[in-house]
Amino acid sequence: MVDGEGAPLGLRERKKRETRTALSWATIRLSVERGWDAVTIEDIAAEANVSVRTFRNYFSGKAEAIVARHLDRMLRAADDLRARPADEPLREAITQVVLARFAPETGGGGQPPRQEWVDGIRLMLTEPDVQGEFLRANMIVQGELAKAIAERTGTDADRDVYPTLVAAVTGMAATVAIDHWLRADSSVPVARLMSEVFDRLWAGLPVP
Repeated sequence: MVDGEGAPLGLRERKKRETRTALSWATIRLSVERGWDAVTIEDIAAEANVSVRTFRNYFSGKAEAIVARHLDRMLRAADDLRARPADEPLREAITQVVLARFAPETGGGGQPPRQEWVDGIRLMLTEPDVQGEFLRANMIVQGELAKAIAERTGTDADRDVYPTLVAAVTGMAATVAIDHWLRADSSVPVARLMSEVFDRLWAGLPVP
C-alpha cells in the first residue's frame, strides 16, 4: 500500500487505513442487510471487531462512514493528476485518473463490479441521511481537484474560475455516469459508460 505520492506507507498509517476501510464496509454491509435506521454505531463497531470509541475516532456517524471510500478515492485522484506527465492534455489526464480510481471496483478489469461497491453507491445516491454527506465530500474533493488542475494549468484555484469549473464538472460527470448505470441496470461496463460521459463532456456536449 502506498500514499497519494506513491511512497510506501508506514505500518501505523497502513493499519489506520485498513481500519477506516473495514469500518466503511461494515457500515455499508449492515445497512443493506438490516436497513439504514436499524443499524447502530455499536453494531458497526462489533462487525468490524473494534470499539465504539475507535469508530468515533474515524467518523462522526454512519453517513460519513458510508461516504469515506468515495472521498478517499477521489482525493487520491487529485494526487494522481499531479503525477501525470506534464505535457499530457488536461482532459486526457483527468479521464485517465478518474477511470483508474473507479476501475478496481466497477469491473474495469473485465470482472463484474463488486456488489459491496454497488450497494454503497446506492446508499449514497438514495438514502437522504447519506446524500448530504455525499455532497459535502464532493465539495471537499472539488477543492482539492481544483488545486491540482490549477497547478497543471498555471491558474489560481482561489482567483480563477477555470480550475474550479473543471473540477466541478469532472465530479458531476463521474456521478452522472454511475447514477445512470445504476438506474438503467445496464449490461454495459461502468468504465465504458464513464468514458462515454467524459468524451461527450470534452467535446462540448454536442446534441446527440
